[in-house]
Amino acid sequence: MSGGLPIDRRSLLQTAALAGAAALAPRVARAAQEPGLDAIAQARGLRFGSAFAWSRAGADAGSFANPAYAGLLERECGVLVPENELKWQAMRPSAESFAPERFDAMMAYAKAQAMPVRGHTLLWHYVRWFPKWLNEHDFGDRPAREAERLLTTHIDTLARRYGNAIYSYDVVNEAVDPDTGGLRETVLSKAMGGAESVLDLAFRTARAAAPHAELVYNDYMSWEAGNERHRDGVLRLLEGFRKRQTPVDALGVQSHIKIAEATPSIAALVGQLTPEWRRFLDAVTGMGYRLVITEFDVRDPGLPAAIGHRDRGVADFAGAYLDLMLSYPQLNDVLAWGMSDRFSWLRGFEPRADGAVTRGCPYDSELLSKPLRTAIARSLAAAPVRAPAPVRGA
Repeated sequence: MSGGLPIDRRSLLQTAALAGAAALAPRVARAAQEPGLDAIAQARGLRFGSAFAWSRAGADAGSFANPAYAGLLERECGVLVPENELKWQAMRPSAESFAPERFDAMMAYAKAQAMPVRGHTLLWHYVRWFPKWLNEHDFGDRPAREAERLLTTHIDTLARRYGNAIYSYDVVNEAVDPDTGGLRETVLSKAMGGAESVLDLAFRTARAAAPHAELVYNDYMSWEAGNERHRDGVLRLLEGFRKRQTPVDALGVQSHIKIAEATPSIAALVGQLTPEWRRFLDAVTGMGYRLVITEFDVRDPGLPAAIGHRDRGVADFAGAYLDLMLSYPQLNDVLAWGMSDRFSWLRGFEPRADGAVTRGCPYDSELLSKPLRTAIARSLAAAPVRAPAPVRGA
């Protein structure tokens, strides 16, 4: 017996563990029996999916190689998008090399599950997220030509490598400065004489290399107060694309929505945010663009730490947002930026001041469903039926 727990303490712990498992079992069983979110979406002409990651087999990660997380993806999703592995930082270690092995493994998993894939992203036009080598690159005495070579080689190589397996690309990500509404400047835009030239070239190269694909401009302008300049800048960019006949099919609305401050009424908050957000969406769709929810989750710093109260607030806020978004027939795809709080980017990128885990994903840190999952299911089920998204070339 030395080194072990006394019999009575061990028995108590075993009993407690069994009781906890018994309490959780009905939740797990119900989740397994309910229709998956993508099945609900499909009945309305929609698709539901999620970001996912690469990891070594069995790692505790939001990866296809984690059996528990893979089971969640397979039960709930019909579309997948790489969280980081297609970005320049991961895919392009130098000006002359690519590192596709991890993303290739993710694509093989998606193919085995018969799940289509969105490509995120061919160009994140933001110095902060450029690889170090690109920010320090010597563009030589013909900088515009060298910048064009780097960009077109990148897009052409990836689009042709993955072919029809990727049906939609976030061709350009986050090119608008939210503080000014102007376009961000980078080493590429300086070399080419302006950001518009870079963005137009990215989309035209993508259209030539992947004529089948939906081409998306993706950004995080949102419906909360304080996003006005960002929204105006995105509208100006979209207007410019149309004037220059740049081949852009849709606006990717990231949808990292946020309850920033304490509020006595989620309904009142939604009522305040809805008119301006609807005006923005009307302007976007009025230009002929489709909509994609590309990175949905909920940031909850304005809600108290108490889980019951917080989960209700998150679910109510998200449900109202999704109901509004899904009222637009131009929207067919809803993708969460991860399915579980355990692996959410928010834990590290934007942690709560009180140290509590942000509860912004449909499943909690134990991979159990939450009221947010129920709210998503209700919004999908209540969405107006629409025709499936048009397929280019069909």
